Amino acid sequence: MTADWMVSPSDNELEELDRFLRAHAGDEDMLLDGVHGFLTALAIGPVPAKPEEWLPEILHEPFADADEGERVLTLLARLNDAITPELETGSYEPILGELEVEDGPPAFTARGWCEGFSRGIDLRAPSWEGRLGQDSELMELLSPIIALAIDDGVFESDADFAPLGDEDYDECLAQIPNAVGAVAEYWRSHPLAADETPGEGGALPPRRRGGRWVH
Repeated sequence: MTADWMVSPSDNELEELDRFLRAHAGDEDMLLDGVHGFLTALAIGPVPAKPEEWLPEILHEPFADADEGERVLTLLARLNDAITPELETGSYEPILGELEVEDGPPAFTARGWCEGFSRGIDLRAPSWEGRLGQDSELMELLSPIIALAIDDGVFESDADFAPLGDEDYDECLAQIPNAVGAVAEYWRSHPLAADETPGEGGALPPRRRGGRWVH
């Protein structure tokens, strides 16, 4: 493995990866913001995931050639490998989508990132759900992400949640890095017990499936 494998992708490289994902995305496939949320959930979660587990969730078509394959895999590896060091140095920022706004600059949206994050939890659902059913602290740490996900329609909830105002939405966006870091620290401090199994209740609301999110 070369040293530059571990370097975070530059803005130009993220745009390159974004173009590739957009060109090969099906109706329910993740784009760049979703991939970042997905890899973030796996990086901070209770059980590490190997590339052979998470790559099939992102890539669904053969590469055009070996050079394209090597390039895309390298960029995905850099994106993934940068998450933990960024959290440790306080430089982590979620990759967010943009919405066109009349008479104003584009607005940031966490919908794609939250959708990917929920898929990362899905990949380790028994571990997450078991702990969420036993420890309300974890749910509290996730609360800004859950609020955004419910507001954007990623999660469905039986509870009556009032829509977030613009200021509240932006505040929740600003809280994502701290929430992600706190959840990572939670799992480091409270690892799974050998006999830990999924519990009843307390799990995240069900994720809405179907529908395409277009930036």
